[in-house]
Amino acid sequence: MHDLIASPFLNSFVLLRPSRLEGIKLSELRFRELERARDSGIGIPSWLADAAHARWGVELTPRRLEEAVLVRDAPLYGHSRASWEINLGMLLVLRDAGILWLQITGGESLIDPHFAAACQLAHNLGMMIEVLTNGTRLANSVTLEALTAGRPYRVTVSLYGATAETYDSFTRRRGTFRRVTHGLAAGIAAGLPLQLALIVTAQNAHEHDGMRRLADQLGLPYKEYTHMSPTIYSGAESLASQSPAHLKPLERFTGCNAGHTFLHVDPHGRASICKVGRDEQIDLMAEGTQGLARLGGIADHLMLRTGGCSGCQLSDNCSVCRPLAKRYQEAKAPLNTYCRHGQKGNSA
Repeated sequence: MHDLIASPFLNSFVLLRPSRLEGIKLSELRFRELERARDSGIGIPSWLADAAHARWGVELTPRRLEEAVLVRDAPLYGHSRASWEINLGMLLVLRDAGILWLQITGGESLIDPHFAAACQLAHNLGMMIEVLTNGTRLANSVTLEALTAGRPYRVTVSLYGATAETYDSFTRRRGTFRRVTHGLAAGIAAGLPLQLALIVTAQNAHEHDGMRRLADQLGLPYKEYTHMSPTIYSGAESLASQSPAHLKPLERFTGCNAGHTFLHVDPHGRASICKVGRDEQIDLMAEGTQGLARLGGIADHLMLRTGGCSGCQLSDNCSVCRPLAKRYQEAKAPLNTYCRHGQKGNSA
């Protein structure tokens, strides 16, 4: 089992340790040296042993390089990050495509019967793993074993309240709050790198401060989410759940690398530029990694599409993600919920 991963990443090279977010940037010269060492089966360079010990306290010697470090090849089409709705048969394709950073999501990823095997395989293939979960299965012994064996660098748990009454009402499942807090305690005891996502809605907004206090009591970092986007099928029901008092000004969209260095794969093995822009998908089970050569072009097309914004005189200076705007438009959402031009006082 490898201790470290050496890999091309974007226009650079990195040395990473599974379960740890911090890494070491390598020069191309050093990375090529590791490639040669891998191919020739020689020992670990002294500079690598020193760097691993200084950064992570890891002892690499006296093993051969191939036993301690997984040296990855460059991505075929530039994609290095992916979100993956857990399914069968896709991880080898994503490895071959060059995916280094993998976010495992769902539905609820931990209830999938193949989660443990998938997590271990992703780890063995040299991927840096993040898991998104509602936390209800964190205390399960099989789940904990999988998460400690194929250790992620982050496990993000969604939090929907600070009391059982509010939490269980929100999820419409009695006992959910108890299972989540029990799971968080088990994850902390196991040393998992937990992070909380505080989901603030009209239904639980009165416990906003309580959710913050709970995170602080647990000693866990957290991020807050108050804007609810339409569903991937452009359903508007999520918009009505927002707490107007907690909505923050929309951040200006300045572009992203969706489709070019990042991609999303749904449960059926269909790749899209991201979780939102699913209008044009590539069937990876049928086309394999070669299909990803078209993804950048699809991304450029989707980002240029104006859809319901046709005729807008400000379209050349648009600061809205076009695929996301399309979801809002199909959900018949008010203009000011997604368009900066439609917000009072904004001129760009």
